[in-house]
Formats: sequence, structure tokens, C-alpha cells
Amino acid sequence: MKLSAVDLSPIPEDGTAAEAYANTVEAAKQAEELGYSRLWVAEHHGMGDRLAGTTPEVLLGHLAAQTDSIRLGSGAVLLNHYSPFKVAEQFGALDALAPGRIDAGLGRANGSPAADRALGTERRVQDPDGDHREKIESVVAHLYDEFPAEHAYADLTIPRSDAEPPVPWVLGSSPSSAAIAGELGLRYCFAAFIRPQFAVPAFDEYRESFEASDSAGGPDEPEGIVALNAICAESDEKAARLRAVAEASYKRLRRGVVDSTPSVEEAIDELGGVPDPTPETLDSDEWPRAISGGPETIAGLLEQLSERVGVDEVMIQQVADHEDALRSHELLADAVGLEGR
Repeated sequence: MKLSAVDLSPIPEDGTAAEAYANTVEAAKQAEELGYSRLWVAEHHGMGDRLAGTTPEVLLGHLAAQTDSIRLGSGAVLLNHYSPFKVAEQFGALDALAPGRIDAGLGRANGSPAADRALGTERRVQDPDGDHREKIESVVAHLYDEFPAEHAYADLTIPRSDAEPPVPWVLGSSPSSAAIAGELGLRYCFAAFIRPQFAVPAFDEYRESFEASDSAGGPDEPEGIVALNAICAESDEKAARLRAVAEASYKRLRRGVVDSTPSVEEAIDELGGVPDPTPETLDSDEWPRAISGGPETIAGLLEQLSERVGVDEVMIQQVADHEDALRSHELLADAVGLEGR
């Protein structure tokens, strides 16, 4: 099994964005040493007191200078906010900084109404799937210089290295994003920590709709990653205690509270106790929003869920506490037998 990680650059309690970015750098270096396949950074807007991950194209440039071999990418750059040409230029420049190891993770999401207004984003698009598909196609065409000669953009070029261009991934949490990835013949990453109930139908849709693309940016066969909220600790009980943060955060989100992350103790208090450990074996229709366990348990859970959707790579969403996250990534790497460098 391959392991990867996505880092939201959470701001430590009473800390700053500078500390959050320093933690992301440390996480990237550790992931590289442990043998993780890739590390992606996220894009969230209007939550600057909680998450510093707002501009993956900027942070990735810094991470490129701090690492040597691990693949780096966006999880995701939100195309509904931007021009495809500008996104392609950014990722072309990143490829020149880290030749042959950049992933262009392409997604979409609306933030708060105020954030979308500030970004100049139209919240209501007549054909959102069609618009998203067209933007993804344009980014790929710019990255791989694949516009036909008669196209208005055929003469536009972007900076790149002479290595493999940035690899495009379609990111999403619904069957509609899976269909777009399949119809375009691109790689697909599903965010199971957002809508776990759609993981299996999304990957089914992806494979059913997959058509190998003429673009050099697409694989010959379907290729996917499932992204999970997973925490590993020395025992199932300790891991369940840390998972309380994810459980309480989701309950806050359901109440409309999006500007804070509880501590472990606050989360346990809000939940009325420590959550039960995740069972070693999940029912066939059971897919928790977050999973936890000691090394043996979590390795089995990752295998169960990845097999359920037919992929061999799992991406782990980082937990909020930096030290807990580093220890979890270390234990996970050992649990699944990654070979570090």
C-alpha cells in the first residue's frame, strides 16, 4: 500500500501562520524520510485564524526548496475561483522549481458568501459540472501544450522544466466529480473525510465512465487515491482519544461553527466522553467519517477501505495537533511497511 498525506497548515493555539507553515515544512520532510508517496497542501479561505492553508501555489514553492524527492501538490487548487491559464502558469513554475514531482490537484468549493465575494467568484453557475470540466480541460491543455493549432490559446506557453509536466488529478467528494475525472481520462482522488457515504458509488462511477484520454496527462487505466481522516497512536484507546477532535469538530460544523478547533480535552467534554475505538473490522456498509487505532488496527482498516474502492494508495488528512500528527504519520508508515530513505 502507498501512503500520502494532505496538510491543511492548522494554526497552533495562540500561534501564527508562520508557525503553521513551519509545521507543514517539518511534516513534508518527515513524510519524505518515511517513504510517503506525496504530500499535498490545501486551499481554504476566510479561516485565517484557524487554517493558514490558503494559497497552495505559494506554499508548494517553499516546500519544493525544503524537500528533494517526495511528490508535492495541491489538495486542491479551487478552479471555480481562478483562470485556468493562471493556474497552469503557477504549476508550470512549480515544476521548474521541483522538476518532475508536482501534482496539480484540481477541485472546486465555495467558501462563505463574504469570501466568495472577496475572491470575485460567482456562486451560482448555470452549468457547474460543465464549467468545472471545461476549466480542468483547459488547465491540462495549457500544461501539456495540447491546444490545436487553430485555437486562440495555441501560441500561449508556460514555464516548465524539461522533466515530466505536473500530473493532473481531479479531486472531489461526489459521483459528479468522479464522472468528470472518468470522462476526461484523468486520475481521481476522493475525499472520504467529507462524504464517506459516496466513496464506493463515486469510484464505481469513475471506472464506469473512464475513457483513456489522448492527453499525455492521463493514465491508460483508472488510477485513484482515497483520502481519509485517520489517526494512529500506540493503542486503540489512545488513538480514539485523539479522534475525539475530529468527531467534535464535525458536530460543531453541523451547528454552523466553523471558526474553531477544540483541544482533545474540550472535544472529549463536548462529546460526553472518549469515543469508542474504531472496530478492527468494519461492516460492509460502514464507512466512518474518521477512523483511529493502534498500528495493527489502523493498518487493517486502511486495507479494508482501500480494497472497498479498489485503490492502492491512501491519503491521510493531518490532525490538528502537530506533534500528534507527526507521531501518527510515523506509526502509520511502520504499520503498512513503508520503506523510508
